[in-house]
Amino acid sequence: MELDGRQTILMALLVLFIGRKINNKIAFLRNYNIPEPVTGGVLASLLFSLIYFSNGLSLQFQLDIRDELLLVFFTTIGLSASFNSLKQGGKPLAILLVLAVVYLFVQNLTGITVAVLTGMPAPLGLVGGSVSLSGGHGTAIAWAPTFIEDYQLANAMTVGLACATFGLVLGGVVGGPIAEWLIKRHDLTPNHVDTPKLAISYQEETISEITPQNMFRSIFIIGACIGIGVHLNYLFSYLGVKLPAFVTCLFAGIIVTNAMPTLFKNIRWQRSEASLRLISEMSLGLFLAMSLMSLQLWTLIDLAGPILLILLAQLVIVTLFTVFVVFRAMGKTYDAATMSAGYAGLALGATPTAIANMTAVTKKFGAAPTAFIVVPLVGAFFIDISNAVIIKMLLSWVG
Repeated sequence: MELDGRQTILMALLVLFIGRKINNKIAFLRNYNIPEPVTGGVLASLLFSLIYFSNGLSLQFQLDIRDELLLVFFTTIGLSASFNSLKQGGKPLAILLVLAVVYLFVQNLTGITVAVLTGMPAPLGLVGGSVSLSGGHGTAIAWAPTFIEDYQLANAMTVGLACATFGLVLGGVVGGPIAEWLIKRHDLTPNHVDTPKLAISYQEETISEITPQNMFRSIFIIGACIGIGVHLNYLFSYLGVKLPAFVTCLFAGIIVTNAMPTLFKNIRWQRSEASLRLISEMSLGLFLAMSLMSLQLWTLIDLAGPILLILLAQLVIVTLFTVFVVFRAMGKTYDAATMSAGYAGLALGATPTAIANMTAVTKKFGAAPTAFIVVPLVGAFFIDISNAVIIKMLLSWVG
């Protein structure tokens, strides 16, 4: 049964609405910051799998618009990456960035090792490594065509999305306990008396900035950056460097948002953070809903055991790395313990998971403002770029 583009979008919106309803009802999903499209999408894919097993009927979705939404999302990430904000992180930002890059290698080598030991192709270990865990759902989907076309891994997208989904849960579960154990073991206390302002409501903070004019301007800027990113991709391909289009669109957003104020000083450069955030959240939500509801889970039955082994190994390794490397390198302070909670969520899940972990820690033990600057910057800006380079490098070795 095939659904056209309009029907696919309507189904994705329905998945989002259902996911939000379920998250509002189930405290566990809220506490561990499971995104609404993930909740609704996984439930939809389970339902569609039951339909398939019962009568052999499978739904086919028109997903062309999903690929465009991916470019929009990563372009907004690039446009939000101001070099001025990166300077605020200072030395802790540089240290955590180096550790995060090192761990991308560790995470991928862990996935490859388990894949080889369980008789799976080595490239599939990358899918169960930084592609799906540090990269998340977006990166898993973005790289899936490369694994499918170049390495004949037909179920790469399904495996990647499954690992990314379970990674969100694991990242949210393990971060808080790691920080609490470190804080109590080393008798750490916060250096900051004031409670950080972590949860300003969306309406209070930015609703005044979301105007038709700002939305039109943001849409124009995003469209122009995507155009630049696509042509950059052509250039890299001509030079023999094959990258997913979302990476070059991310680059384009970074270049434009930081170069415009310097190169064209006579032009008033306006970038509405609120509009960008709204477009980013809408594109990501629809993108995830479409991707997850189209999962064909029945193709994973033969790989269920190896996937669980990969996830278990990744959980153990990230816990050890966080406790014995990240915490010590960041100074063995209360802020370091809070950043450790965030990093565990980041390495297994996503930036929102990291922020949720750190919020839970600071609500219980006290403020850690440095953590809320450093970890999100590493997660939202550096990881995607570094991950793309490292995945490409490792594919050339194991392919």
